[in-house]
Amino acid sequence: MFKRIRVAVLLFILATVALGQWRTESRLTEWRNSVHVAIYPMPGDDSPVTTQYLATLGKDHFEPIEEFLAAEATRHGLPLLKPVSLTLAPRLQAAPPEPPTAPDPLNALVWSLKMRWWAWRHDQAPGPRPDIRIFARFHDPADSPRLPHSVGLRQGHIGLVNLFASPAEAGSNAVVLTHELLHTLGASDKYDPATLQPLFPEGYGEPELEPRFPQHKAEIMAGRIPVTVDAADIPARLGQTLVGPLTAQEIHWIRP
Repeated sequence: MFKRIRVAVLLFILATVALGQWRTESRLTEWRNSVHVAIYPMPGDDSPVTTQYLATLGKDHFEPIEEFLAAEATRHGLPLLKPVSLTLAPRLQAAPPEPPTAPDPLNALVWSLKMRWWAWRHDQAPGPRPDIRIFARFHDPADSPRLPHSVGLRQGHIGLVNLFASPAEAGSNAVVLTHELLHTLGASDKYDPATLQPLFPEGYGEPELEPRFPQHKAEIMAGRIPVTVDAADIPARLGQTLVGPLTAQEIHWIRP
């Protein structure tokens, strides 16, 4: 009898979580109001360079993301002047659970649950509860010339983003953060995971360009500007990227 009650309670909790997730997903993808995103800056190392950089961060560092998404939404015909509104949360010191290093569905699921629990415990953003929480972990470029992989979770609408603690990298940081933010809204990657090359045509900013190469902009979910069949450049700023039609469909800016 007790076992049946415990199972029933567990099923009720799972159903409640699923219903809440469905309601949140429906509300966000309607785009009737601005989606509120909180960015939680945190150190990714003990470097004084990182500490000093975090002390200089303000909301203005992330305003290009708001402006980029507003311009792209307008280009796709979305009648909402400010689709995304960003808030800078207080700096965090607590370390999040590390994502699995090897691709394994079970480990990824376990990490996702741990990350959502950790994010709930460290939700310190001012004002109303945000729709999306992005935990931005900054690293000293001298110590970490290559950053760990960033992750954006649609389930729970959480992102763990690794960025450089350098003003010179502010533009590329914005590209990475926007890419993961769009993942939390349902956008898929549009590059070959084996080669990191953009997929044609969905991963090209200008798939109808003749001649095809070099492209001038990157599709934001491909993350690179194709310059030849086998080579692509990393965009240095959001102005070198765009939201392609398939991504716009996936996040419900336009309907298929």
